Amino acid sequence: MNQQQIRNFCIIAHIDHGKSTLADRLLELTGTVEKRDMKAQLLDKMDLEREKGITIKLAPVRMSYKDYELNLIDTPGHVDFSYEVSRSLQACEGALLVVDATQGIQAQTLANVYLAIAAELTIIPVLNKIDLPAADTESVSAEIVSLLGCKPEDILHISAKTGQGVDEVLDALVKHVPAPRSSQAPETRALIFDSYYDDYRGVILYVRVFDGKIGKNAGITMMAAKASGLVLEVGALNPGMTPGSGLEAGEIGYIVTNLKTTHQAKVGDTVTLSSQPASEPLPGYRNVQPFVYAGFFPESNEFYQELKDAIEKLSLSDSALQFTPENSPVLGFGVRVGFLGLLHMDIVRERLEREYDLDLVVTNPSTDYQIALIDGRVLDIKSATDLPDPAGIKEIREPWIKGEVVAPQEYVGPIIQLISGKRGLQKNISYVDKRALISFEAPLANLLTDFYDQLKSLTSGYGSFNYELDDYRAGDLVKLDFYVAGERVDALSVMVHRSEADTLGHSVVAKLKDVIPRQNFQVALQAAIGGKFIARENISAYRKDVTTGLYGGDVSRKKKVLAKQAKGKKRLKRFGKVDIPSEAFTVMLKKD
Repeated sequence: MNQQQIRNFCIIAHIDHGKSTLADRLLELTGTVEKRDMKAQLLDKMDLEREKGITIKLAPVRMSYKDYELNLIDTPGHVDFSYEVSRSLQACEGALLVVDATQGIQAQTLANVYLAIAAELTIIPVLNKIDLPAADTESVSAEIVSLLGCKPEDILHISAKTGQGVDEVLDALVKHVPAPRSSQAPETRALIFDSYYDDYRGVILYVRVFDGKIGKNAGITMMAAKASGLVLEVGALNPGMTPGSGLEAGEIGYIVTNLKTTHQAKVGDTVTLSSQPASEPLPGYRNVQPFVYAGFFPESNEFYQELKDAIEKLSLSDSALQFTPENSPVLGFGVRVGFLGLLHMDIVRERLEREYDLDLVVTNPSTDYQIALIDGRVLDIKSATDLPDPAGIKEIREPWIKGEVVAPQEYVGPIIQLISGKRGLQKNISYVDKRALISFEAPLANLLTDFYDQLKSLTSGYGSFNYELDDYRAGDLVKLDFYVAGERVDALSVMVHRSEADTLGHSVVAKLKDVIPRQNFQVALQAAIGGKFIARENISAYRKDVTTGLYGGDVSRKKKVLAKQAKGKKRLKRFGKVDIPSEAFTVMLKKD
């Protein structure tokens, strides 16, 4: 294909702003998909994506329009996948910025617009859902104008649902998005913007070729992973796989390889030919590290092997997923899994439960900590139970994030209160038309459980939130342990700032009191920092009236029976085991 006839673009949008629906209309209008094969959210392959209404796995597709080849990359909209989005933007020359006319610009849209501007993409603003009664086209158009500095007439007004104005989007793409540029270098270089593992075919790469050509049966090398493989098949997606003879500079397509895991072909890596390797990789690659960790345990220990096999299969397709075996005295054998964020964790948990039919107990999510020891070593721990002896610790560092909240102006006060309540530092407030953009820094651990939910309820659903990892900072952090009937339960231990330990200790033991069933003896629930107990609740024993069978006679008979019962309860208290239900391990996630 002549490079001047190619247009590579992606769609930038916040969750639920109509990105997948617009992709459906484009596929329909260009005749890429037959009318009889059409269904809503066609590019969203997973059931989870359809149910939640979000794009989790990006999908490229090739369309033909007026002698032009249009390559669309449908990217995820969630903050957890921002690195994948940045690589997809790198593979394109243009972007459609889709904004919901009823909701306006949201935090994730802003973040991705900044990524697109940094990648020097041509941005075409599109105002969607103009057919809805609640659409406020004038004020949302003003927001877009102040964000991009464009003219109001440059904004395309469409309804992706009805198809109104979508043909203008195709004409704008052909007219405004530049054709791909090649450096004319003799070596072949292609960017991997996604990869996944197919049970029957091996690892499949989605690539954008920048220089040279990749043909069938060629030997290829991944420059960052230093892995070599063979091209078994190469072609384009429209939207099913269509094999071809090869991919040339400027084109987007897929490569079926003989690799066995996506860890050998990570997102952002550069593919080159083994016979004539490139000297320099394409810029922007980084090794994505998980920073949210949780323990996954099967309901019964006999299913541990099934859980381990299932996680291994998922990690073949998801190079960001990392796991290590873990053993808990209460929960038995399980795995500690690292994720890119809470949504990523939610998706993995649901996939394990649905696709592999597992019943899971998931412990409270935590982040990783850097422990600087007095002898100069630095340890990286993923769980509070791994904390070494406090006597040898010089300082504990926790990850901080840079965050942005976008919300209507009237909610600025409550949002700043929420941020400071999470030990956050508010940095800056700027205004885009009627919306406020609040920049802040905060410790990641404090935002893990319910920050997003609190933000949504404070702002009546209008607030949105975006963040990126900043650095690790030293703080007065302590390990908070929980005891049930005098025994420490390691799976409940958390790292917490000393100033918040009292509040958290009291709230968790109160929640545990609701969750753990009553026993035949009194059970003490306690929270402690080292050897100092800071909170306590008692679960009272079942009261059985052992004197009901006695009638008449001396009162000493009753006292004798009650004394015998008290003795038995005392013995039970020493030797009795408390059955801790699985809900106890997710009490931190429970809302007050």
